[in-house]
Order: sequence, then C-alpha cells, then structure tokens
Amino acid sequence: MALFKKKNYIRINPNRAGDQSSVKKPAVPDNMWAKCPCCKRTLYTKDMGAEKVCPYCGYSFRIGAWERLALTVDEKSFEEWDTDIETKDPLNFPDYLEKITKMQEKTELHEAVLTGKARIDEQEIAIGVMDANFIMGSMGTVVGEKITRLFERATQLRLPVVIFTASGGARMQEGIFSLMQMAKISAALKRHSKAGLLYVTVLTDPTTGGVTASFAMDGDIILAEPQSLIGFAGRRVIEQTIRQKLPDDFQKAEFLLDHGFVDQIVVRNQLREVLSKLIKLHTMKGWE
Repeated sequence: MALFKKKNYIRINPNRAGDQSSVKKPAVPDNMWAKCPCCKRTLYTKDMGAEKVCPYCGYSFRIGAWERLALTVDEKSFEEWDTDIETKDPLNFPDYLEKITKMQEKTELHEAVLTGKARIDEQEIAIGVMDANFIMGSMGTVVGEKITRLFERATQLRLPVVIFTASGGARMQEGIFSLMQMAKISAALKRHSKAGLLYVTVLTDPTTGGVTASFAMDGDIILAEPQSLIGFAGRRVIEQTIRQKLPDDFQKAEFLLDHGFVDQIVVRNQLREVLSKLIKLHTMKGWE
C-alpha cells in the first residue's frame, strides 16, 4: 500500500543556488514576427526593411503617416499645416472625444490625415498622408477641412498636390457631417485643377467608402501600391445586391488597373522616384 502513499518533497532553498530573482528570463520582443495577409507566410520583420514590404509576394504592409513621410519626402523638409482645428462631437456620440484623445496620444497625429508642405528631390509640393491607425483613417469634419485647406493653400501657392489615401470611409460618429466633406473637398480640388495644377493620388491599403467616392479617384494621375484593397461598398454587400459571386481579386489594385481605374501600380521603394519624375514633368516651365 506504500505505493499510493503521498511522498514528502524537500523544498530547496533558492538562495543555496544563488538568488534566481535577479536572473532575466528569455523573452521574444514585440513585433518581431508578422504574417503577410496576402501570401500568408510568417515573416521576420527585419527582412521587410524600412519599407515593410513582403519579400515573397510584394505586399505592402500598412504604415503610419510619419513613416510614410520619412520614405517619401526630403529629410527635414516637411512643414505641417492646420493643427489648430479641433474635433467636435455634433451627435454627442458616447466616448467619441475620449477616443480622439487616445488616438492622438497613440499615433502622435492631430487627426487621421497629416497635411503640409514638403519637397521631393528639392521640388516643392503640398502633401496629405492619411493614417489607418487613427480610427481606421475615417473621414470626419476635421479630416475634410484639413484636406480642403490643403487644396486651397496649394492653389494659392501654385503647388502640385500629392495625397496618400488610407481610409475605411466616412466617420460614423459624425453622421451626415462626414458625408458633407466629400462635396467640400471635391469643390476645392476642382478649383485647384482649373488653376492648371497637378494632383496625384497614391491609393494604399485600404482605400474605401466615401474617400474612394471623392478625392481618392479624382487625381490627374492615380497610383496604387500592390495588393491594396480599393473600393466603395463591401464585397458581401455587392454580392448580395447583384446576386453574383465576385472574382477573387475583386477590389484589389491589380483588378482596378486591368479595368482602367488606376494608372500604374508602383512598389513602395520606387514611389519616391516615380513621384519625383511626375512632378518634374508636369511643372516644367512652358508646360503650365
């Protein structure tokens, strides 16, 4: 019966083998690995480089507005505009302003779009960069106002405009006020166009909803990053409406290129060079 008798274990004093509390345990750093949403491979983040591009399929991972600027414009050339506009809560949406404050602290952005003046290869431009990390890049009144002012100021200074889009669409917390931004931005964009100035859009993942239905697809030249999701309504909504199965690559940048909605797909590490050439070509003296 001694077989089932509980044994008494001797507790070893940890101090006898040294104090283990001061010994650091091995740990895996955060964001060391990432999974590509396109090819589904697990990637070592350092292999993607500063551009954060999948080395296997070329998918461009989502990056923040400040990262985008660092890859695109000349160093220390960016001058930010319109950081004095405050977000309001017209619908008294629960915890909306608190969420805005948290996003500002997390992303170090004033709102979901960064606007200002910069240079690419010493060529001066007005630039806007949307950030999907800020409430999914949704377009509220402040985003609409900042982009409107970007076009108005660019028209006054006679500067070309480059906008990187990344958005889930209109911001539901502001209701109809968000939707009104589509028309307001489009009107300012039209005045910029009538002045004979260049507007280039770069569609990044994702560009959807009201942003797609307005200024994202109004560029004189429309570029896109590989495998970017670009569309208006969601895939399921469209399939249920037309009662048809959509192609697997529907609403991808490559699908839009084949159907004439995008002028060119450009990999991220070549975007700066392509933008520089386009700006130089369209701002040469005698061409305006």
